[in-house]
Amino acid sequence: MAAKRVRLAQRRKSAGYSQEKLAERLGVERSTIVRWETAESEPQPWVRPKLAAALSVTLDELQSLLDDVTIIQTKPSDRMSYVLEHPSSVDLVAVAYLHERIRQLDEQYDRAPSTALLGPAGQAHGQVKFLRENAANPRVRKALFEVEAESATFMGQLVWDVSQRRDHDAPITYLDEAVAAARQVHDPCTEAYATLRKGFVALYGEKNPLKGLTLAQEAAEVAKLASPSLTGLSLLHVAEGYAMTGDLKACEEALKLAEVQFDRVDGDDVAAQYYTINEFNRLAGSCYLFLDLPDRAEPILRTTVRALAAKKKSQAIALGNLTLSLIRQRKLDEAAATMHRTIDAVELTRGGGGLNLAFAAGRELRRWRQEPWVQDINDRLLALMAAI
Repeated sequence: MAAKRVRLAQRRKSAGYSQEKLAERLGVERSTIVRWETAESEPQPWVRPKLAAALSVTLDELQSLLDDVTIIQTKPSDRMSYVLEHPSSVDLVAVAYLHERIRQLDEQYDRAPSTALLGPAGQAHGQVKFLRENAANPRVRKALFEVEAESATFMGQLVWDVSQRRDHDAPITYLDEAVAAARQVHDPCTEAYATLRKGFVALYGEKNPLKGLTLAQEAAEVAKLASPSLTGLSLLHVAEGYAMTGDLKACEEALKLAEVQFDRVDGDDVAAQYYTINEFNRLAGSCYLFLDLPDRAEPILRTTVRALAAKKKSQAIALGNLTLSLIRQRKLDEAAATMHRTIDAVELTRGGGGLNLAFAAGRELRRWRQEPWVQDINDRLLALMAAI
């Protein structure tokens, strides 16, 4: 399995450059160009204007080329083929291969549509379960439980995305499986994260804030001895649950508790990737929006949108919330521009969260539906709906 920026490579060739020649013009190593085109890294900000000029594209067009990542499914190794035919022979090498496949897919989550990831992820998850059920070696079986906990969590995330957050049962089934597998191997981080994702389904799918904040509290309890990052992230969603019920005091208390956890995060926290200042700001902005305080949400969300440029699915959610905050303050010119950015981001990622917020913002614009600019937005939303 590999990832490719096919359009970026095509544009380089159309501009008349080999990888070596482009590297020479930009003052970088050829291996850097290779990493860009295999989606292992992105150009640093300082080199982007030079790269755009070399390819004869604008900076926005360059960003579009970088965002267009194709997942390429490769054939399994001979060793994996043998193991799948003789599952009792599975060893730690095969487990490592499967773990790496899932890790690579997970790394693509913020850049690739979930529909492109679901097939390969489902295949890998099925193989993990099959081998775990047939493994003869206890150490190997334990390692497969560890991988299964991660792959089931990822599947729950993808299935919910692909359903545009309408199917609640299938994601919960996967997440329950992840919790059970994590408990088998005493992995509190994965258990807490899977439990938290169950809370997401309750908060954003079932629209049940009390159930959602209860699950988020449960996740925080599981995570508190293992990871300040996951504890903090869980408390942010506790805050969001309170915000959905209109409880400003409880919401801000939970935000303060989350901030305390943020200050405890260090390099040894295995889940540090999940809880950053960007996530804190994104969810704090969301809280104030739920509390009908769009003027407080707006500056937080503006900062978050800029900071999440590399995480397109998360940025789409922040853009959707920023659009809503502008609409509710009657800043319609800014709302229109931000709405188009939201739709741009959703067209690239097809992320369920951003998609739902784009349609929610569209509904709030109905009172101005006779305005030409609103009609333009509605046309784009209809096209987006038809493409799903």
